[in-house]
Amino acid sequence: METDALSDGQIAGQRIMAGFDGQTFNDDLKYLIGEIQVGGIILFSRNLSDPKGVGQMCLAAQEYAAECGQPPLFISIDQEGGVVARLKEPFEQFPGAAAMTQEADAVYFAQRTASDLTRIGINMNMAPVMDTAPNSPDSPIRGRSFGNDPKWVSKMGIAVINGLWKNRVVPVAKHFPGIGGTTLDSHLEMPTFAGDQRELESFHLIPFEAAVKNPGVKNGVPCIMISHVLYPDIDPIWPASLSRKISHTLLRKKMGYDGVTITDDLDMGAIKKRLPIQTVIERVMAADIDIALICHKGPDIKAARHEMIRRAKDPLARAMHLKSAERIQRLKGEFWGLGRMGL
Repeated sequence: METDALSDGQIAGQRIMAGFDGQTFNDDLKYLIGEIQVGGIILFSRNLSDPKGVGQMCLAAQEYAAECGQPPLFISIDQEGGVVARLKEPFEQFPGAAAMTQEADAVYFAQRTASDLTRIGINMNMAPVMDTAPNSPDSPIRGRSFGNDPKWVSKMGIAVINGLWKNRVVPVAKHFPGIGGTTLDSHLEMPTFAGDQRELESFHLIPFEAAVKNPGVKNGVPCIMISHVLYPDIDPIWPASLSRKISHTLLRKKMGYDGVTITDDLDMGAIKKRLPIQTVIERVMAADIDIALICHKGPDIKAARHEMIRRAKDPLARAMHLKSAERIQRLKGEFWGLGRMGL
């Protein structure tokens, strides 16, 4: 579906990935797909029943999107292995990135995880974690990171990226530009990166730069998640997920990334405790981030879509708005083999 064939409501909806309640194709999903016109949904433990049930729910959601004249849905999940793995047995379980000691471990994880996801209709994994964790017990990402060597993190992360993509799952590298140097949990409060830009570039950014330049996937890694961390040496006002200096100037202009970007969950305490959704969406759009991730059912999802439609009436904002929609449709076109679904 060409971006210029989408209505204003559809374009705004494509820029939202939302969570929902329930374990079946229900009114929550019908509302998100038919009314909000979301481009994607995300699954949590609360949405997961047995494999057959999950597969039926995902298939019904895709069929309903097609019935409503919508592009295919990204159906995502956090399946990193270890402490962050929504799918439990009978799906294969992995100990997590920190326990992977060989590149073959990452390749096997990607292959087996992709197999589990695709057979139940999930096509996007919020993995791999590309954060480099300092050798400190205080790092919130330590057990989820491949380690404290940026080159090793790069190698292992790229193995996961390429393995997922090759096996029909969209990988999402996270959490740009790196949360390894923080101590607070952004689910609760907004962390602050204590180092300067030189430390960020010489240590934390290295795996993301490798992912952007990754020759194993066309255009590099297909999707990057932006963190809710404040990096005062770059932007003393806005966290990365709301910062144009980080998401546009650093990632897109300086590093040359033209793939899809997505915020971390906007329901996290780092954001939701501080700002109304209208301000959040204003900043997401200004920051040149493509997808707003809102993981819980509630009025913020509808308000986010409304704010996008309202702000896109400004010519400058609209140009960026359409560019985001184009990147999303381009990725969907590449993934589903539908050609370049852009302008």
